[in-house]
Amino acid sequence: MRAPETEGLRARPAVRAQAPVVATVALGGGAGAAARYAASLWWPTPAGGFPWTVLWVNVAGCAVIGAFMVIVTEVRTAHPLVRPFFGTGVLGGFTTFSTYAVDVRNLLDGGRPGAGLLCLGLTPVAALAAVWTAASATRRVLIRRQP
Repeated sequence: MRAPETEGLRARPAVRAQAPVVATVALGGGAGAAARYAASLWWPTPAGGFPWTVLWVNVAGCAVIGAFMVIVTEVRTAHPLVRPFFGTGVLGGFTTFSTYAVDVRNLLDGGRPGAGLLCLGLTPVAALAAVWTAASATRRVLIRRQP
């Protein structure tokens, strides 16, 4: 058994060893968040309107993560920082649960319960379907091509 005051001393080197991963995730997250913000500028949601841009950003991000995970876990070996950069960083910054939740709340509070409930249900169903479809299609195409 170790004294509690020595636990923190042993943890610091482990945290320092993760610094490249943390920096990689931060860079990817910034890029993903910037891309999501750009999408919201290109396709703005009118006041009180259905948040189609957030829905499609989340669905697209989920489709990409479905394909990406098949590629990096079943098809090819990737550099150890690729998954944290692209999966956690870029796609984590691109997709958004918090904006989805705020959009649902705004629709409900704005007197549009039908649209709010549609958004509440449609987003996770479409996102999960996108992950499954993209992963299945990627697996079918890429694994079939391997010798």
